[in-house]
Amino acid sequence: MATEIVLVRHGETEWSRDGRHTGHTDVPLTERGREQAEALGAALAGRSFARVLTSPLSRAADTARLAGFDAAEPRDELREWDYGGYEGRKTVEIREERPGWTLWADGVPDGETAAEVAARVDAVLTELRTVEGAALVFAHGHLLRVLAVRWIGLEPEAGRLLALDPATVSVLGYERETPVIRVWNATISS
Repeated sequence: MATEIVLVRHGETEWSRDGRHTGHTDVPLTERGREQAEALGAALAGRSFARVLTSPLSRAADTARLAGFDAAEPRDELREWDYGGYEGRKTVEIREERPGWTLWADGVPDGETAAEVAARVDAVLTELRTVEGAALVFAHGHLLRVLAVRWIGLEPEAGRLLALDPATVSVLGYERETPVIRVWNATISS
């Protein structure tokens, strides 16, 4: 059984800095994002992980590499939510057309549903629960929020209750046999 799962949201990109929905568009890290990734590496130095996974998108994979985890295994299941017709758009722009819109309640046209994202992360969690020792996952904001709430047995839409900033570390673990969130959205100084 995994002792814990450490989650790392990738460093800053232009789109994350500007509040644009960044799903499958492969936006690179900014210089600040690269510095954040190196700081994450320093914070994680000396930790031992039995399994290290990453989204195949460069912003997550580069964060893993710059943090010193060159051997992170790319997994398609860890790609960010497919925002469909809202890819690259800001919430304020979307709300001009759909007042009160939220990703969690209203979804996206021609993209993924919360249930589809949950199915992807559930497959990863099933696998990680069998790891002997700690696991490390580099991925994206909305996806990691869904992964965390699925870990504790909630519906994927409960991810709306968890804010997650770029270049942060969160830890999933157990209290006795109960899956819990041990640390959430911890910022590492760069």
